[in-house]
Amino acid sequence: MTVKLKITAIKPYPVWVGIRNQMLVKVETDGGIFGWGESGLSGREKAVAATVEHYREFLIGRDAMQIGRIWQELYRSQYFEGGRVLQAAISAIDIALHDIKGKALGVPVYELLGGKQREKIPTFASTGDEAEGDAAIERAIELRDEGWQAIRFFPAGQSSRDVFEPRESIGATAAMLNKAREALGGDVVLGIDYHHRLSVAEAASFCNKLERGVLDFLEEPIRDETPGAYGALRKMTDIPFAIGEEFASKWQFLPYIEQDLHQLNRIDVCNVGGLTEAMKVAGWSEAHYVDLMPHNPLGPVCTAATIHFGAAVANFAWLETRAPEVKLGFDNSDFFPVQPRLDGTEYPVSDLPGLGVEVNEDAIAAQSFHFWEAPHLRRRDGSVTNW
Repeated sequence: MTVKLKITAIKPYPVWVGIRNQMLVKVETDGGIFGWGESGLSGREKAVAATVEHYREFLIGRDAMQIGRIWQELYRSQYFEGGRVLQAAISAIDIALHDIKGKALGVPVYELLGGKQREKIPTFASTGDEAEGDAAIERAIELRDEGWQAIRFFPAGQSSRDVFEPRESIGATAAMLNKAREALGGDVVLGIDYHHRLSVAEAASFCNKLERGVLDFLEEPIRDETPGAYGALRKMTDIPFAIGEEFASKWQFLPYIEQDLHQLNRIDVCNVGGLTEAMKVAGWSEAHYVDLMPHNPLGPVCTAATIHFGAAVANFAWLETRAPEVKLGFDNSDFFPVQPRLDGTEYPVSDLPGLGVEVNEDAIAAQSFHFWEAPHLRRRDGSVTNW
């Protein structure tokens, strides 16, 4: 059966949901079928919205079913190809096109990706940005008792909106994690997200302060621009690395996968180039025995797209969920009346056509965008450091 649907409109919606903006994109067709996508470039949503508007000018009239061809045209249609802003816009459009195609064919998106390999998507939960020391350990115990077998901590000083001193953080954080492992036992998977705030030397020092076997993964200890720096750190510790959430293409993943620098892939379907690009990275990762641990701190559209992705790939570990952190408000039911919901610590895989998400367009259209900045951190000497 051949189905053709012409794109008639593409609408970017940067809207405030909970404590952050979400960058949603709606793609409409002449058959009355529409799809929703989401961009992952938090804090720079207006740049993504403007890029979507540029792409809209030549996408109107295109066949929405030709997802792979459209991806190539979006990527190759400018001399200055790639980059995080352009790829975030491509991601949102690509996800929306998968939503459209699934609805047009009457199948869930995972069927477009090769079919379902698992019925439920396991998740990991986090202790929260504000919890430190004993409070973080107590929260981890609560999460374990609620059923989570994979739990992520944040470092001491994570919640600061002003000063962050890495050397002050690593000692306190290592002590907390050593204590947490003793309290939680050996069966729970424990990790920590250092949010690329350390240097190679600081990250190595942190790892050396941990007792052997405490951590199952170390997420984003340093920035990603220089793969060789991760190569140097890899030689200094045997703790598995979980990295890749900010990677914006298969090419950015290339040195990390080919040089076996990481063991858990924090791929973000809303940053990497959508489901089209994510599936390519997934197969490449499988060839190097790298498991997928997708980044998912955004909204229900991102969650739904990642669930379908997780259902369709073999090499899957856990999906990030912020659902236990209810104060964040990312899953506002007024905006998203139909959305993925946790069943215990797992997401059921929706069998609804498309993504299986409904968006209240009138509600989000009436919701204003708020300028939001991540904390601009400094060290005690006044110099700028990473958030």
